[in-house]
Amino acid sequence: MPPRLTSFADDALIALDNLADRASGLVNPTIRLGVTGLSRSGKTVFISSLVHNLLHGGRLPLFEAMQSGRVSAVRLEPQPDDAVPRFQYEDHIRALVKERIWPDSTRAISELRITLDYQSASSWTRMFSPGRLSIDIVDYPGEWLLDLPLLGKDFRTFSEETIALAAAGIRAELSSAWLELTKATDITASADEMVARDLATSFADYLKACRADERSLSTLPPGRFLLPGDLDGSPALTFAPLALPPEGRPKHGSLWAMMERRYEAYKSVVVKPFFREHFARLDRQIVLVDALQAMNRGPEAVQDLERALTDVLACFRPGSNSILSSLLGRRIDRVLVAATKADHLHHESHDRLDRLTRRLVDRAIDRIGMAGAGIDVMALASVRATREATVRRDGHDLPVIVGTPMAGEMIAGETFDGERKTAIFPGDLPENPEALFERIEAGDASVELPDVNVVRFRPPQLEETGGGVKLSVPHIRLDRALQFLFGDRLA
Repeated sequence: MPPRLTSFADDALIALDNLADRASGLVNPTIRLGVTGLSRSGKTVFISSLVHNLLHGGRLPLFEAMQSGRVSAVRLEPQPDDAVPRFQYEDHIRALVKERIWPDSTRAISELRITLDYQSASSWTRMFSPGRLSIDIVDYPGEWLLDLPLLGKDFRTFSEETIALAAAGIRAELSSAWLELTKATDITASADEMVARDLATSFADYLKACRADERSLSTLPPGRFLLPGDLDGSPALTFAPLALPPEGRPKHGSLWAMMERRYEAYKSVVVKPFFREHFARLDRQIVLVDALQAMNRGPEAVQDLERALTDVLACFRPGSNSILSSLLGRRIDRVLVAATKADHLHHESHDRLDRLTRRLVDRAIDRIGMAGAGIDVMALASVRATREATVRRDGHDLPVIVGTPMAGEMIAGETFDGERKTAIFPGDLPENPEALFERIEAGDASVELPDVNVVRFRPPQLEETGGGVKLSVPHIRLDRALQFLFGDRLA
């Protein structure tokens, strides 16, 4: 079972926050939706498309309240948390729709409130409900979520696990400079700021190399080493794992004692406030993953994605809230794990991407001994950047996808200018991924992953109506995601 992440004092503060939220919710019913993702999975694009489709009456056939006409109005409203930056929806949608470029990725927490006026399907509910639901969308980096397990680990455990992982497989090459520096460091010597800084910088360089596109590894805590923000250069970010002896405690004033103290400070001043002020107040959560990128980068990237999902899901305790738990320590009662970029595949492979992601999630759930209730998995494309077509080759019909590659994208030796469309065969995923995963887990060096073309396409050009109003952003299965995440609250 995952370790306990909070103390009783933390729980008391969380309970007070939840009581305040619930009191506010009596006047204005609200659901807090957390949106995060791993390795450039498209959090900003997902939120922008979600809001754009709700505001502009997008095609959402599986979102029942909208499809049945029970939603009468949708509007953006001021968010309740004045100290949290606003999610800049207008800027992001301008980039997508007008400039046809992908918006900047999430680098810090932000929030946006969208409110729906609706008529309940139940006459009994209509008597007592105001027919209004506010959705507070909380956008935060996946790196921050992967920090939460650190709350249950002391410095020794953190060091041992991080060094063991760094010395294995593809990471060994990326971590060699940092590990050599670590082994050469006398941890019993007097604390030295320059030594600490050199170790922290080398460790951060290793994490950045793991995250690079050509590797696309996912398990990379501490997350602020990749996204330091205003903490850059602070003592709370100037530490690194150490090669510790099997037993013993650090001597006062030693480098070991300094690193241990700063690790604990990182948990206290960085991780705990995020957990208490944001994560512990969420009602629903979507975790976006780029499973296609992991498949494209090889077996170790797939295994690392599974490891990251295990750590992520260990932070959640999905299940129904009782009256008492919802007041004092509410749990996230629905978690959606969504594989993005389904538009990079022909529709015949969408279900296969769904099954592949479900296999990753089921394995993660088994590892932490958690029931799968309240967890769903699907493949989607927040913004559909391609369309499907068929080409005739060698007497056979070949399913392809058509889109506009980003400027500088290279396909078969040809570099594109960002204006010309092209058709590519996207590749196939296995119909049953079980045998593939069994070979990966067995360490079969001969295993070959499916050859999937991961091409960066520009966002689509949206057509305009007669009045000059652009249509809503096209998508794949966004409606199904909305129905799972909050459709029940509009019943």
